[in-house]
Amino acid sequence: MTPATAAAVDPLEPWRPRFVDATSGLAAPVAVACSGGADSVALLALAVDAGLAPVAVHVDHGVRDGSDRDAEHVRALASTLGAGFRAVKVEVAPGSNLEARARDARYAILDATRVEVGADVVLVGHTADDQAETVLLNVLRGAASAGLAGMAARHGTVVRPLLHARRSDTRSLCAALGLPVFDDPMNDDRAFRRVAIRHDVLPYLSALAERDLVPVLARQAEILRSDSEFLDDLAAHAWPGDGGSRAASLAALPLPLARRALRQWLGTPPPSMAEVDRVLAVARAEARATELAGGRAVHRSGGLLVLTVG
Repeated sequence: MTPATAAAVDPLEPWRPRFVDATSGLAAPVAVACSGGADSVALLALAVDAGLAPVAVHVDHGVRDGSDRDAEHVRALASTLGAGFRAVKVEVAPGSNLEARARDARYAILDATRVEVGADVVLVGHTADDQAETVLLNVLRGAASAGLAGMAARHGTVVRPLLHARRSDTRSLCAALGLPVFDDPMNDDRAFRRVAIRHDVLPYLSALAERDLVPVLARQAEILRSDSEFLDDLAAHAWPGDGGSRAASLAALPLPLARRALRQWLGTPPPSMAEVDRVLAVARAEARATELAGGRAVHRSGGLLVLTVG
């Protein structure tokens, strides 16, 4: 290949088929969660290239000094790429479970901004590396198969078109496009479990297995998600949980289906296994009622399960 030919190579070309497939059916505009890191910047560039009229949305959690400057970095990138831009600040108080609370606040803001800009979906730049980390995080939490299935490529209004890609690939793409990226120093803070998994646990396990475990974990998550969604569909048909939420009908189901049907019926916040089993005890008339997280409670009345909030 001559230097002139090499210079003419489009860095986006190898990405286009997978990205078009991952975003098929989506209408412009789309909101794009953009922190300024390589994953989200690559995602923004791909969305522009695909004609999705993206609006880059930067969420400032205000949890470290100087975070307000990141928004200006994303604003400049969006302008360079020809994308729209929104910056939103959200207050996340210091304290326990900071990662989860910041994530919940971020997704709430992203969804509100999606509505504001007239987009149907929010694109998020999670990669195969993020998927592997999520699986291991859920192992530590004692998650059931739905948790071990990791993140869905599409869930509600959230779309993750880069789950097939590696973090190193997005960084290489940004470099090839001449797009500067921001490295959040919090991504090196091992006080956060995900960071510790990224820098310590995954490399150790990969060395122990003598192979890169990221694609292995990502593939297992994909298989488990397919199985889990199939079982969820069976459970929903076996016990819809609407209208007449018959306790006896739930109690008669095989335990795996009963647990899945209950999880769908209870909704958010997702119930723990102990909470699900307590509700099943109410369905079997082994208990009269039980309290759940989020100010919820379930009791049995006239042969029906009744869910109350507050």
